[in-house]
Amino acid sequence: MALPVAEWQGRIARLWAALDPALRERLAAASLHDAVRLGCDLLRTEEEEEAALVQLCHQAPTDKKPEAARWYREQGNQEFKRGQYQAALRLYSKVASHELPGSPEVSVCFANRSAALLHLGHFEVCLEDIARAESHGYPARLLPKVLLRKAECLLCLGRLQDAQDILRVLESKIALDGAMTTHLTRLKKLSQLKVKLDEKEKCPEPAQEAHGGFQGEPKIWEENSRISGASSSLSLRLDAERGRHLVACQDVVPGQSLVKEEAFVSVLCPGDSLPLRGGDTAWDTRATTTDLYCHRCLRQLLASVPCQGCSYAQYCSQHCADVAWQQYHRTECSLGALLLTLGVFCHVALRTVLLAGFAEVSRLVAWSQRGDKNLQNPEARCKALSEAPDAGAGSRGVPGCDSSGQYQSSYQALFHLLPHTEQHSPEHKFLCTLSVVAVCKQLQAAGLEAAVLNQESPQQWSKPKTCEKTSDELSPELKIVAEAMLRHVLQLQCNAQAITVMQELGPGDGAVVDKKPVRLATAFFPVLSLLNHSCCPNTSVSFSGTAATVRASQPISSGQEVLHCYGPHWCRMRVAERQQLLSQYFFECRCPACLEELQSGVKSVVSIRNSFCCPKCRAQMQGEEDTLCCSNEACSASASRNHLSGRLQDLQQQIKKALDLLSVGKADQAIKMLLKCQMDAGTFLSPEHLLMGEMEDHLAQVYATLGKWQEAARHLKKSIEIVEMHHGPSSVETGHELFKLAQILFNGFAVSEALSTIQRAERILSVHFGPQSAQIQELQEMKACLSELPRNILQRT
Repeated sequence: MALPVAEWQGRIARLWAALDPALRERLAAASLHDAVRLGCDLLRTEEEEEAALVQLCHQAPTDKKPEAARWYREQGNQEFKRGQYQAALRLYSKVASHELPGSPEVSVCFANRSAALLHLGHFEVCLEDIARAESHGYPARLLPKVLLRKAECLLCLGRLQDAQDILRVLESKIALDGAMTTHLTRLKKLSQLKVKLDEKEKCPEPAQEAHGGFQGEPKIWEENSRISGASSSLSLRLDAERGRHLVACQDVVPGQSLVKEEAFVSVLCPGDSLPLRGGDTAWDTRATTTDLYCHRCLRQLLASVPCQGCSYAQYCSQHCADVAWQQYHRTECSLGALLLTLGVFCHVALRTVLLAGFAEVSRLVAWSQRGDKNLQNPEARCKALSEAPDAGAGSRGVPGCDSSGQYQSSYQALFHLLPHTEQHSPEHKFLCTLSVVAVCKQLQAAGLEAAVLNQESPQQWSKPKTCEKTSDELSPELKIVAEAMLRHVLQLQCNAQAITVMQELGPGDGAVVDKKPVRLATAFFPVLSLLNHSCCPNTSVSFSGTAATVRASQPISSGQEVLHCYGPHWCRMRVAERQQLLSQYFFECRCPACLEELQSGVKSVVSIRNSFCCPKCRAQMQGEEDTLCCSNEACSASASRNHLSGRLQDLQQQIKKALDLLSVGKADQAIKMLLKCQMDAGTFLSPEHLLMGEMEDHLAQVYATLGKWQEAARHLKKSIEIVEMHHGPSSVETGHELFKLAQILFNGFAVSEALSTIQRAERILSVHFGPQSAQIQELQEMKACLSELPRNILQRT
């Protein structure tokens, strides 16, 4: 959720409507500096709004609750007994997040989680949790249990000497304990492990050979001397019409890396959770993105390291937890509920300021206040921004460059991204202003001002905060922080970059893994933000953790602008839909696809292929009003647009029900329902409609679940035909479909066809994601496995 919760938005909208018209005019025309000052005055007098915000924060608690830890532990134990070790693992991590620091239960929690990890075969991570249990004072009477677990992990990892040492320690501990009968089960397990150890020492496992595979053509990466993280094949330009933009200064081939940039700041998007209301005591057992990914580096979590102060932040390692605490989380920790209530944009804005440091923030805010009056038009803006701090002669007037003329992925470059203060609606600017002022007031009330201003010593970082300032008036320094935050919140509407990850659909334990991109985090990438939009872009962006890589998706000639799609793509949307969505960026797209559709008046390919068809002759239905008529002059059929749209919605609901049946193992019923949906769709949808392709894809998924590989491949090939029509043969969408087809052909033992499909999928996906991506690696493994089959089998297939 980028913006604040709906209740806060509603309250601020009503407050805006109730303001004196003269004050509304002042706020609408105010600079960022004046908006913050007026916002502080308003929020100081509107005590009811502040009280309402406190109540809203209660719906998103982030404090640690021992009663929640007990409840999650019970749920985790139940899942463990049922053999659902993955579910138990997630629940034990929730326990760890809610246990109070120093509680004796913390060590037991890590030990329980290590048991789930052992069953799942994550031996290294299991050892880490055992070490955490020991360091948190795991009870001596229970120690033999975890030592056995530790020895088993070491044995499975081939660390035989370490396993032997642990077994000796274990034997001595059991021998010293007089009550030998309590250790009978452990003695039996000990004896089994010693036998396994002897066997491994006598017959060591042979070393596995590394298989060579398709690595893609090696790309020579030479970093640009003027733009950090950019290829030397790019140059930075500035003009009044396009602003800052990147242009190829040499010919670029598909798949070539153009930008490799680490996010200046990123914030994990909170997943859907169940808000607690009133006296609710139930806790959510679902896993959301906040449970699955590290809150600092965005790596996937297996056994999280929880924050010591709140139940929200989780990390992949103690190192990430320590760095996050040092850089920003010691300030954010106690504000968790407020930041969740006010939305991701507010959170990103605060973290941006904390990472930049108050000295740099103050310097740039002071410069912006001097230049505010001159930034009312693009030409003046270009001139004023080029006179920014550190903009030297070498930068050729490009804003954001340092004194040597280099454009770095820095706070200075980020600060110079346009906030479009004049283009935002007054109501939206008012909402953003009061939200950032509320954050800064809470920082002051919680005694966190010194942390924000970088005036704390490391010894003070872990000390509890107390409020030293009792005045309702925000300090001058925090007003500077609020002004910077307001700038960043407004910038985010046009410059926020969604970090996406390919996430598995369903349990992920089938022979064919279906994945789709999901939004993981919101980030600022100063260099990536230089790319202008096109509905028919020539680049593709992929992510690894907090790093973005931009690759050419088609040949780019020297002198041609490098373009990125902000979301609305000509293959997926009509021009009217694209222009509507792009309005948030305050420009009118004039890319070739938009110009062609707008000037020619001809319907887009998307409109034609995703159209309704005549129930009598199957020709396309057309018309702008509610009544659609058959495009075939010899046919007089007509139909209501609303009626056909209703049928489409009903069809989508039926498809969802079929997939729900598949998820509970009722594949035969799912097939019957999907085939019925297909017949129904054929009576009113174009054969090329994307939904027709989706149904073929779903049928392929169901047949693959049943192990009917030929049927699955037949349906998926039909899906690929439709995807290619819409997105093109070299699109990322086609690549994903080919990846699934390769899995089906591999499992169906169609060796020759599988190898050719793998090769085609590799070619497409390596252009968009690079040769080292997870999907490419999996394709290489399949190819290596098939290539090792005996020659006579290869010839037969």
